[in-house]
Amino acid sequence: MTSRTFAGDPPAIRVQGLTKRYGRRTAVDGLSFTVQSGKVTGFFGPNGAGKTTALKAVVGLARPSAGRAFIQGASVTTIRPDARLLGVHIEPCGAHPGRTGRAHLRSLAAMAGLPRRRVGEVLELVGLQEAARERVGKYSMGMRQRLGLAAALLGDPEILVLDEPVNGLDPQGIRWLRTLLRDRAAYGGTVLLSSHMLTEAARTVDHVIMIDRGRLVHEGTIGDLERSGERVVVVRTAEPERLSDLVAAAGGRTKPEDTGALLVEGLDAGEIARLAHHGGILLEEIAQRTASLEEAFFGLMGGADR
Repeated sequence: MTSRTFAGDPPAIRVQGLTKRYGRRTAVDGLSFTVQSGKVTGFFGPNGAGKTTALKAVVGLARPSAGRAFIQGASVTTIRPDARLLGVHIEPCGAHPGRTGRAHLRSLAAMAGLPRRRVGEVLELVGLQEAARERVGKYSMGMRQRLGLAAALLGDPEILVLDEPVNGLDPQGIRWLRTLLRDRAAYGGTVLLSSHMLTEAARTVDHVIMIDRGRLVHEGTIGDLERSGERVVVVRTAEPERLSDLVAAAGGRTKPEDTGALLVEGLDAGEIARLAHHGGILLEEIAQRTASLEEAFFGLMGGADR
């Protein structure tokens, strides 16, 4: 990978008014966003939000009903396939179950005009050296995922587009992938990945694009997303029902936690303490915290865990 970013360069990926319809169903609706070089960008949304469809349109695997996608300033429809520019892993690895992992990668390397030695390099990179002689039909889900990643990395591309790359990986594999992607971004490469594992993604991505029902609902840094979550106050008391009534009367909201604590939204810690004091309620604990990444995510999604 020899990617370098210069001032004035176009973004690695730019999507403008992208729409994809299947009959009467609109999977992606007027979606626009940019992906900058040298960053890992997370593409988030609930199941059925249109993430995979959008990614397919971005890399030219699906023809949009309207709108355009650009790779380094050029329309994706005009770009000749180049494994050194764009590496893609979307859905299954695509290997015939009767072929070995090594044979699958060798055929891909030959079609892309890549040196045969690159197959051994990526097999080592993804940890499939020992399994390379086995037929893909015997691979576990995690091994198939690694094989798909190996295929995407064959050309040492400047841009990687990955759909749910951590699916099927064990904790060690997830840590390995995080390091790989962070290192590529550090050297100027670009990564766009979708994921439903938000806590893990927060440790990997720099920038966040969130969609719901095919439409953009948030774009910004991972810090912006974390800060967008409403602050909540954790309270412990022997009289949670009385405190909940007082909070509701003051315009706040409460929700019990499994630990026995009470989560209060809409009021700060000082306001809750004053309510408890005037109501003669003893507080055993009170602490303010920022909503988790998942809470911020579902807040932007309208609170629906879909």
